[in-house]
Amino acid sequence: MALESFQNHVFVIEDDRGRRELRLEEVTYSIGRDPKCDIRLESQFVSRRHATLLQLPNDDGTHYYRIVDGTLRGNPSANGLLINSRKLGTRDLQNGDEVIFGPQVRAIYYLLKGDITLPTLSDDFNTLIGSAGDELSA
Repeated sequence: MALESFQNHVFVIEDDRGRRELRLEEVTYSIGRDPKCDIRLESQFVSRRHATLLQLPNDDGTHYYRIVDGTLRGNPSANGLLINSRKLGTRDLQNGDEVIFGPQVRAIYYLLKGDITLPTLSDDFNTLIGSAGDELSA
């Protein structure tokens, strides 16, 4: 069985809408308050196109996610990203990283390995589980 099947990339978001978690599976995600964003953040303090998540390959066949401030075209957000209390333009996400998008708007990235499943995690949060597309259509 491939190593990738033992990985779950999860983004737990807290904003004006509340707390929800998303399983990351796509290659790219746009993040911001624009209704067209893949991951929509509810806050007046967040840029329309605040950040981008990119899935990149590891040497062992698994993958990881990199977060980039603004768009892939080089347009930064108005307030930037605060990642683990440091203002950064980009970061290869590590388990437990906290990304602050603005006042009371944050996300925590989790890389779950082995036989840990999302339902175990969601019991603590009472949140919506699914891909960004599932979350947006709910």
